[in-house]
Amino acid sequence: MSETPNPAPGLSLAQANRIIAAALAAARADRLPPLAVAVLDGAGHLVALQREDGATMLRTDIAIGKAWAAVGMGVASGVLHQRAQDNPVFFNALAATQQGRFIAQAGAVAIRDAGGALLGAVGASGGTGAQDEAACAAGARAAGLVAA
Repeated sequence: MSETPNPAPGLSLAQANRIIAAALAAARADRLPPLAVAVLDGAGHLVALQREDGATMLRTDIAIGKAWAAVGMGVASGVLHQRAQDNPVFFNALAATQQGRFIAQAGAVAIRDAGGALLGAVGASGGTGAQDEAACAAGARAAGLVAA
């Protein structure tokens, strides 16, 4: 007799895949350049990543870095970009202590459940920061989650 394991709390692979599919669909509907989209769990671990045909080689690392910043601080990376403008020394230190993984540039959102618990983040790279962030938010909402 086999038992089905209880799903782990937090962000599932199925949810991450739905987020990416919806983010890419939103990007195609808005006619954005090819994107890379990365979903991280609440501990900053990569859950899922896709790079569209034609996306340049840097897109995956940038998408992950934007998501890393969003999950690390619990807010959209566009908010972090503004904070970095106001306090560059602190944000340069954050980037340095995170071995360059922390990118405070618009293009990612924190992902929360309906109760407000931080589940992870989704980041994109390929369009403008605002376009990337909008695609990420659409992905989170399509998965029934809250983009923060």
